[in-house]
Amino acid sequence: MLNYLIKKYNVPGPRYTSYPTVPYWDLEGFSTEKWINTLKKSFLESNSKEGISLYLHLPFCESLCTFCACYKRITKQHNVELLYIEAILKEWNLYINLLPEKPIIRELHLGGGTPSFFSPKNLKFLIENILSKTNIHPKKEFSFEGHPNNTTHEHLQVLYDLGFRRVSFGVQDYDLQVQKAIHRIQPLKNVKQVTETARKIGYESISHDLVFGLPFQNLDKVINTIKITETLQPDRIAFYSYAHVPWIKGVGQRGFKEKDLPSGEEKRKLYEKGKELLENMGYSEIGMDHFSLKSDSLYQSMIHKKIHRNFMGYTSSSTQVMISLGVSSISDSWYAFAQNVKTLEEYYQKLENNELPVFKGHILTKEDLFIRRHILNIMCLLETHWQNSILQENFPEIIDRLKEFEDDGLLTLKDNQILVKEEGRSFIRNICMAFDLRMMRKAPETKLFSMTI
Repeated sequence: MLNYLIKKYNVPGPRYTSYPTVPYWDLEGFSTEKWINTLKKSFLESNSKEGISLYLHLPFCESLCTFCACYKRITKQHNVELLYIEAILKEWNLYINLLPEKPIIRELHLGGGTPSFFSPKNLKFLIENILSKTNIHPKKEFSFEGHPNNTTHEHLQVLYDLGFRRVSFGVQDYDLQVQKAIHRIQPLKNVKQVTETARKIGYESISHDLVFGLPFQNLDKVINTIKITETLQPDRIAFYSYAHVPWIKGVGQRGFKEKDLPSGEEKRKLYEKGKELLENMGYSEIGMDHFSLKSDSLYQSMIHKKIHRNFMGYTSSSTQVMISLGVSSISDSWYAFAQNVKTLEEYYQKLENNELPVFKGHILTKEDLFIRRHILNIMCLLETHWQNSILQENFPEIIDRLKEFEDDGLLTLKDNQILVKEEGRSFIRNICMAFDLRMMRKAPETKLFSMTI
């Protein structure tokens, strides 16, 4: 039965870090002015209650990892750091001048690229200047992504002293053949050293990112990687499905041949075995692709139904507003999305002209907001409900699509409620697609998304 369902549902589909998904944004109905208006509205609704999230995209890497789908600029020249930091601070000042009151920072995340490409001294300068114009929420959550090969004790200590308590290290796989294929060679000793150093300094949540479905991966290699991970006991583990989208990301994802990738059924076996091992090790599955120990705040937020998901991934606190700074980053006011320009040259030029570096976005309709809430609930809680018969009366096509998943034993649909069964976890992206009215009404004519399985 499982093989039948894998064949049936292994189709291209979004990961739903947003709804509507980026290819379905209404670009003609968007303007920077409209984005600013929604931001101000949402900020006033939420800042004093929950604070806001702030994401800083630091795009530089010294080498190209061929599995990566993020915007990055490859260079070994570290003289680019201060120029970029000055640009981010200028962008932040533009937002500060727009906001009606001083922002309260609840979440702060450094992503990339490779944030640890930047020197500890420059990161300290950046964060101190960012925070100098804000208030800090008493339940703040500051986190950053670190490369095991170049995250030093000084990086960890400086950021800890600035309030960071969570760090995520990209591991992917410990097999050398796989590492060579994805151009990400890092010895176990490096991962062990940064993990133990972070723990000694006092970081409360250490996460390791693992990826299944990579070239040359097989069951033995995934088992070996997870067994090694067990010896390091990270608090969280992101066990991601590799998204093979070379038609979007270009040459970076063509560093190996199609035949080197596990098939859909093989890939699903890698996930199922990995999940089994992680659960035997004491990790609980969180939403989609994530696992955590019961002592971690992510698990606690799931139990108390406070878990949230945004462009930074799953978070243990929910904020309505997320301002994202840096090239290519995407901000979210709940009522709208806004993405920054995608090249450093355009980013610098916009800021030189004292303009927000936004180049596209989407203003959510009432229908979008309704659908977004249900997709978010399913992604975070594996359940959602609605009042009366609003879904049946207004969107019968959604109910019809959900009934097919019910017939396949993947969810229960009754009393204006959906509950995803354990068997349905593997198909959560597909279930969310049942709500995706924009994609339903206009099926993509070209490849847009990675396979769901």
